[in-house]
Amino acid sequence: MLEEKYLELAEKQFCQYKNLGEKAMIQLDPVQLFHVNNENSNSIAVIVKHLHGNMLSRWTNFLTADGEKPGRDRNGEFENDIKDETNLQLLWDEGWRCLFSALSTLKPGNLGEIIYIRQEPHTVLEAINRQIAHYSYHIGQIVFAAKALKDAGWQNLSIPKKIK
Repeated sequence: MLEEKYLELAEKQFCQYKNLGEKAMIQLDPVQLFHVNNENSNSIAVIVKHLHGNMLSRWTNFLTADGEKPGRDRNGEFENDIKDETNLQLLWDEGWRCLFSALSTLKPGNLGEIIYIRQEPHTVLEAINRQIAHYSYHIGQIVFAAKALKDAGWQNLSIPKKIK
């Protein structure tokens, strides 16, 4: 029963982070999605591209193959080469679809099974927690960047601070 509840809560958390990222990005003009502050920062588009690569790698054949797939080009995920908002949306949708598809196949009994990420053993529970933390980190980056880009036009995504 507890394991079943955990899977429901994990799915809910992933949905919340997906929606948070979408609510931030939708406030921006398309050109802002590709804005880079400096050579040491990533655009929102690059963060989305990285999330996409990570999601496909981690969640494809989740229970049966290492979560770091041999064909993944992690360094390439940080190249700012997405051409337009449509392609960016396709990457976003495909990554989340892969995650939710894999998550929907899990049963409570899977949570204690061992899977591998970069040849390191994790229980399924640990792997899910790892991905929740990783995605929330990057969604936070997206929200932070969007808020800075939107400036005074930003619409809060949670409880706004009180202005004195």
